[in-house]
Amino acid sequence: MKFKSSLISLVILASAFSVGSVIHVTAKSNNFSQTYPAVVCPPTLNGLNSQVSIASSQVRYQRLENRSTKTIPFRTLRFPVQKDSLVITADGVTPTIWQSRSGSWAGGTICSGPSSSQWFVGGSANVTTKGYLLIVNSGLSDAVVDIQSYSENGKQPLQSINLKSKSFKQIALDSLAPGDKSLAVHITPRSGRINSFMIDEQGAGLKALGGDFVNSYPDASRTIVIAAIPNQLPKKGQKASSAHTLRILSPGEVSTNFTAEILSVDGRFIPVGLSSEPIEGGIVSEFVLSPKISASAFALRITSPEPIIASVSSSVTIGGRKDFVWSTSTPQLKPLNLAITGLSPLIVFAGDSINVRLQITLVNKKKIRTSITGSDIATWRVPENSRLITIISASKDIYAAGLVASSNGYGFIPLESGSSLTKVEIPNSNIRVLNP
Repeated sequence: MKFKSSLISLVILASAFSVGSVIHVTAKSNNFSQTYPAVVCPPTLNGLNSQVSIASSQVRYQRLENRSTKTIPFRTLRFPVQKDSLVITADGVTPTIWQSRSGSWAGGTICSGPSSSQWFVGGSANVTTKGYLLIVNSGLSDAVVDIQSYSENGKQPLQSINLKSKSFKQIALDSLAPGDKSLAVHITPRSGRINSFMIDEQGAGLKALGGDFVNSYPDASRTIVIAAIPNQLPKKGQKASSAHTLRILSPGEVSTNFTAEILSVDGRFIPVGLSSEPIEGGIVSEFVLSPKISASAFALRITSPEPIIASVSSSVTIGGRKDFVWSTSTPQLKPLNLAITGLSPLIVFAGDSINVRLQITLVNKKKIRTSITGSDIATWRVPENSRLITIISASKDIYAAGLVASSNGYGFIPLESGSSLTKVEIPNSNIRVLNP
């Protein structure tokens, strides 16, 4: 009888330990908070006009240099940016911004979250340049930023700048590599919440030669795709179409080679002289592109044994005036939301097998779904009264960007998310903290 009582007591004790273990494991489960970091738009420099497109009038913002953390709603779907950079609580929807100089040029870019690395392949530091590098610190602490420039004359001395909290700095491109023609710039912050933007504006005396944003790319890669390159076809009586210049850099010290392949509705081919073409490490190189194609846009896929970064500059004509567009590489297309109120871009998709499902939200809140399919390249014009593009799904290795024409000029907008969802662990309460 005593043995039976002891056995029962042992079973009860073991059960208690098991229940206690389950409760202990449950208490240690982690909770997470998921949010989208606020995105930052570039400031508007003197003489420029700027408007930011948002998807909802209830999206909230604050001006960069406002020391208060209070935000207010836009109350409109397209908002004029007078001077100061805007910090926008976009919650997963990427705003786009369109800037222009009346009668001279226009260009677009996306408002983005802080970045630990940005490459700009574009701009010039010679006597024709009127361009600027804009570095924004939207954080509450001071920042230190390294600027590494490259040109046709090689790697330039490293420059470091300090930025006060909630401020931006305007740096003339001709101060990065004075007198040099071809620039590539790498921005790496040591501290701070940093976003950078580049405006390439050219002029000869009082004559304007055009301008554009140079969009950034985070890192050099062995394979890059420039999805949307404008190709204005010659009008009757003209002999040639748009002129294009490929600018490319291998930032390492080792020389390498690259192969550039054009993707167009006329087929896929490698231009003469761009198959296994050698380039020196740390030297910015340029190559002329003159593809004989019938389409108004094409894509370029570039491969190399070493990491590279590249872009294409294209001459265009708007209203009888000359302008130019910088088409830059973009990451692989993933689900995203891009606000486009007031814009009607021609979207260019590039890849071996294109299958993209997307949704358009109109200004009147009506939603339209469509699918884009094809091989090598496919184009689609966004309806004029759209406020939001939603990429629902995309097949593997697809790249996309938009081309926008306005009365002042021509611009390029990458199809990528301005900020990524971040996950932060929330500490669990534990009585043992108070009673060790």
